[in-house]
Amino acid sequence: MSASSSAIDPALPPAQARRTAADRAARRHRKMLDLEDFERAVRRRLPRAVYGYVAHGSETETTLRGNRAAFDRWRLVTRILVGVERRSSKITLFGHEYNQPFGIAPMGGSALVAYDGHNAMARAAAKANIPFILSANSIIPLEEVAKVNPQAWFAAYQSPNRDAIDGMVDRVARAGFKVLAVTADVPKGSNREFDARAGFSFPIRPHARLVFDVLTHPRWLFGTLARTFLRRGIPDIVNLEPDGGPNLFSTQVKSIAAHEALNWEHVRIMRDRWQGPFVVKGVLSCDDVALARKIGVDGVILSNHGGRQLDHAVSPLDILAAAIAAAGDMTVMIDSGFRRGTDVIKALALGARAVFVGRPFLFAAALDGEAGVDHAIALLAEEIDTDLALLGRRTVADLKPDLLAPATG
Repeated sequence: MSASSSAIDPALPPAQARRTAADRAARRHRKMLDLEDFERAVRRRLPRAVYGYVAHGSETETTLRGNRAAFDRWRLVTRILVGVERRSSKITLFGHEYNQPFGIAPMGGSALVAYDGHNAMARAAAKANIPFILSANSIIPLEEVAKVNPQAWFAAYQSPNRDAIDGMVDRVARAGFKVLAVTADVPKGSNREFDARAGFSFPIRPHARLVFDVLTHPRWLFGTLARTFLRRGIPDIVNLEPDGGPNLFSTQVKSIAAHEALNWEHVRIMRDRWQGPFVVKGVLSCDDVALARKIGVDGVILSNHGGRQLDHAVSPLDILAAAIAAAGDMTVMIDSGFRRGTDVIKALALGARAVFVGRPFLFAAALDGEAGVDHAIALLAEEIDTDLALLGRRTVADLKPDLLAPATG
């Protein structure tokens, strides 16, 4: 757990200290009524630069705002008196039945925002039986996360070198990951003006403003940063290549995920070598959906990277129906901006097979580690269950376009 929740009084016996910490977390959770409450709760607990790295988008943040605005363009049509006492939110993806139609999106740098963040989210996802995707831009070895969550997916930031492709695919397979995705929407790093103004960059370069920011947030300093350095040393981006990756202070970290030469031929090579379900993440064009289908990709995740890449990019929700038409029998999933059960319902009604949620689960981990993520998952699951009942639908399969009406004002 992060220091914000796990500061244990050394004067108490260990068992009693753990119960005391758990009680404090439980009291905090009673105040967390929706996913956005977690962001509000941790905003002052995290250094300004760290909070901004998670919360903000690129340039004017038009894409970030547009992701939320897309949900307001639809209203929900209810059916009544149909008997909804037996409801189920279960879905099946690539042969595995999950308890909920949502999962945890890949987020780089999570373990520097919340102590052991990737593992905390992976464990919580495993307990709840929802999908979890590990980002290659992470400091916890993928082999470690696969042991924590044997059903986890892995999202590669794949370099176009053939040896690196073969080696990375083989490494992910040896670790036991069930689904391999390639994050394809980062040929070049975006313009993160908010990060620059907060003094945050990769590689990390300590300077007076950043040091002051960290020192004035001691719970994060000692509970996350110091514990991470004590456990893992100088953090390396260990999942980028077959043999690891640079550390966070290396100049090489600037271009770790930006591969301008990556193209569909490299994706085809990955598809041919990987023996399990294979997904392309970061799709916003129906033409790209069709290309993915043509080369045998099993699924796509429509995504604008949560507003963190191209500003003024289209919202995935706005192109979802057209993407479904282009996908044929390929699995279409979606992320970017999902916060409420009704958001998830709208995407499922438009044909998405699953929804991935990012920032709220990381903020929940920053607040209370694994227990925080447990609570966040439960909140969203309860919202969806309530929404099904109020809509007069019993299962996710009952969510069809007929329950949607365009907003008129």
